[in-house]
Amino acid sequence: MQTITESFLELGIDSEISDKQLLLLDIDLEERASWRSLALHKQISDARAELFVLLKGITTKSNQEKIIRNYKALQKFRKEPKVSRDIAHEDTLQGSDVLIYCDGGCSPNPGASGSGVALYRGHQLQELWYGLHEANGTNNTAELNALYESMLLAQEYLNRGVGVEIKCDSMYAINCVKTWAINWQKSGWKKKGGAIKNLEVIKKMFALYNQLKERLVISHVKAHAGTEGNELADRMTVYAREQQEREWVKYEGPIDVTKILSMRAG
Repeated sequence: MQTITESFLELGIDSEISDKQLLLLDIDLEERASWRSLALHKQISDARAELFVLLKGITTKSNQEKIIRNYKALQKFRKEPKVSRDIAHEDTLQGSDVLIYCDGGCSPNPGASGSGVALYRGHQLQELWYGLHEANGTNNTAELNALYESMLLAQEYLNRGVGVEIKCDSMYAINCVKTWAINWQKSGWKKKGGAIKNLEVIKKMFALYNQLKERLVISHVKAHAGTEGNELADRMTVYAREQQEREWVKYEGPIDVTKILSMRAG
């Protein structure tokens, strides 16, 4: 993830920001007049940050689309590492404990979104979950939904005395529940610079996190780095979009890791 700073913006802005760059910053075109204040301190994915810089000074639509197509082709190539089964190397977990990987995705952004989860116990894949499709969702909303559903799954195991760690690849989602919500709540769920997006799910997550935080570990995992659990959660986000599944449901097909990993990546 890349935090947007003035220095970062200078890398990507020539004389004027383009529509494509605004969308990469997850800013609506009608908010162009105040885009800089809205962008500062946001977090965007590394891929979006790289594309933002690559589009510097590119004014014609055809050239912008060519750069985006070529970059997506490169990203697809990058997403084909040998998947690593790193489950056995989790120092924080014991053999009987639970490890939950969660992910959310959207294509385009905003656009069709979905969330997914891969749940391991005793270093063995036990369950896959997917759903919460929205026809006009966002990446951030999908990531928050995935983390919230993971926390609900975690609660069931924690109440039985089983240790749980959640691995999330969205620093935005993690910061919302572990850091930013503290001050937002103190300020009456307001922040400087405008309304808090995704407020309702953030409120639910924060209330649940406060119940579980003494027993629950939430940590970051790098996206598309070949970690099996993260890759499986990613495939479930795409599956949720393809199935247009609005509910949160367990994957009932055969849990064939190789077959599922061969499904389309997000």
